[in-house]
Amino acid sequence: MDVTDPALMSAETLLALYARRALSPVEALQAVMERVARYNPWVNAFAAMNPRAVVAAGESESRWMAGRPIGPLDGVPATVKDLLDLAGFPTRRGSRTTDPAPVPHDAPAVLGLKAAGAVILGKTTTTEFGWKSPGDCPLHGITRNPWDPRRTPGGSSSGAGAAGAAGFGPLHIGTDAGGSIRIPAAYCGLVGMKPTFGRVPQWPLGAFGHVAVAGPMARTVRDAALMLSAMARFDLRDPYCLPDEPRDWRAGIEDGVAGLRVALVRRLGFAPPLDAEGEAALVAAARLLEEQGAVVEEADPGLPDTRAIFGRVWAVALARVVAATPEEKRALLEPGLREVAAGEGAMSAADYLAAEALRLEAAHAMARFHQRYDLVLTAATPTAAFAADAPTLRPAEALWRDWAPWTFAFNLTRQPAVVVPVGLDAEGLPRAVQVAAAMYRDDLALRGARAIERAAAVPLADPEAAAVRQEETE
Repeated sequence: MDVTDPALMSAETLLALYARRALSPVEALQAVMERVARYNPWVNAFAAMNPRAVVAAGESESRWMAGRPIGPLDGVPATVKDLLDLAGFPTRRGSRTTDPAPVPHDAPAVLGLKAAGAVILGKTTTTEFGWKSPGDCPLHGITRNPWDPRRTPGGSSSGAGAAGAAGFGPLHIGTDAGGSIRIPAAYCGLVGMKPTFGRVPQWPLGAFGHVAVAGPMARTVRDAALMLSAMARFDLRDPYCLPDEPRDWRAGIEDGVAGLRVALVRRLGFAPPLDAEGEAALVAAARLLEEQGAVVEEADPGLPDTRAIFGRVWAVALARVVAATPEEKRALLEPGLREVAAGEGAMSAADYLAAEALRLEAAHAMARFHQRYDLVLTAATPTAAFAADAPTLRPAEALWRDWAPWTFAFNLTRQPAVVVPVGLDAEGLPRAVQVAAAMYRDDLALRGARAIERAAAVPLADPEAAAVRQEETE
């Protein structure tokens, strides 16, 4: 693989080259678009392309030539998940039921990237209303994993994960209500960060508004931190947005983990499933942290059964989606989505408030747990990426068995969690772990993930070889 290809460079590398006049934003965009033309026909990462990207790259090039970049991401290619508003484009949410008219305003996270100078390539695919982890939707079909076209990139930030792995730019906005950033990051060999709830402002809020966040997906931890710096800016449209002063989230990221106490956690109120290679990746990550001076011990945070809590949150959110869909269009919604909504979505207000009380109990337990431990280390997914063409069956069970058993607890507790790749399994697919920290300690979560990344050195995907392997098996 050509590591001199600008499309495969990190955002930090691109910016350094722009500053030295060794590369221009137009040249970087051209390199990315060549890969999009070559691989996107089978990857299917984009819901829409931005025809003004070349104009934006040219404007950025002029600013760099004048020595006047407008922000810390000036000229860096980036994408936006199609659950977030991008001015001038429709927000279709992967659904045939949504309005195809363009929206007038940018979501806060998008505004943050634009203000920092990022060049928006387009909108990436999502599962319908972000409801599930397999990477397909009724509107755009199946998105495939650049590591292996037969595998899913995960979801719901399916296009963002696939775009990152395929080299369609270094920075990608995802959203995460139960693992929708972290699962595709794990399957695609990327870094995916679910920030502390409120760290990145959101508007308008979706059905999962009280547990969902927007966050960065990138090929390196440092790029994810750089991206977070642009996204985590106060926006009065979000009443839950943290009013913190802007900061560079890369500060302290290289400080290492020596002396930090790390809990290796295998229970999140239940025992999430994990295959043998996932267990090996988890043990390897713990060893990498220990070798760098961290004190790692297995511990149980004593959470209530997070399956029961998140299952209700999920079902009620999807019931809201169905209720908000015009009756004549409801048949266009995915059958699995309607199945979950009909199952527990009609629960009483008292039952729902009981689930919310348990959510707060889980958050309290994790806050107490972090009095003893700086970081929590868990698996990221039960297995490597599964088949892209697999039907969605028994979704209420698949949620905690196959899709998100390692991730949704941290949405309930609202604390930051970062997925980082550790290595490749016997089939050459990425395996990852998850590093979580106490609420508001996004810096610690990034620092722990960076320590693993430095020691692990996982290669990038090779979509050219992946496509050849697929042809050989057909």
